Amino acid sequence: MRNTRTFMARRATLAAATVTAALVLAACGNDGDSDNGGQDTTPSASASSSASSSSSSTAHNAQDVAFAQGMIPHHQQALEMARLAAGRASSAKVQDLASRIEKAQDPEIRTMSGWLKGWGEKVPSAMPGMDHSAHSGKNGTSGTTGMSGMSGMMDGKDIDKLEKASGKAFDTMFLTMMTEHHEGAVEMAGTEKDKGAYGPAIGMADDIVTGQTAEITEMNKLLGKS
Repeated sequence: MRNTRTFMARRATLAAATVTAALVLAACGNDGDSDNGGQDTTPSASASSSASSSSSSTAHNAQDVAFAQGMIPHHQQALEMARLAAGRASSAKVQDLASRIEKAQDPEIRTMSGWLKGWGEKVPSAMPGMDHSAHSGKNGTSGTTGMSGMSGMMDGKDIDKLEKASGKAFDTMFLTMMTEHHEGAVEMAGTEKDKGAYGPAIGMADDIVTGQTAEITEMNKLLGKS
């Protein structure tokens, strides 16, 4: 009888020890997750996908570099032309358009310059003083195959004519040249949208297409073409 009681007591002691050990192990496991609120720290598929998407949107390729290096001088020439309107245009609508062009494109030049510096690429030198050699384009201007093959660029002779014009003659010349200039920018931006990789550059290209296409329509109306 005494042996039976001793055996039962030992079994109870062993069972208690087993329960205690299990509780200790569970506590240790919880402590290991305490820094993360007890949550599973294994990266989820959605988190991995998000990280991959973020990485691809911040990467850039040769097209992004070409876009920035080409659009900076393209914008700089547009600013040079727009700044002439203040003292030469007779139309308040032309002056207003020129002011809006300047406000839109000047910040974009600074943004693109920042991209190129961050990528370790050359930032085009500031205008004016552009190459005055280009082939004659439509509307009597030289813009279709202008500087470095960039579409819509005017040559030095075009800019000289614009500088010497005033009143209604300036308005017509400015609108004609700027329409062609914008068409070139839209073409360049379209290439960036198709072939670029850098998210912000593609976004700017989309803004250029939208904004300058609307301004082309506006300028054609001012020229009486639509």
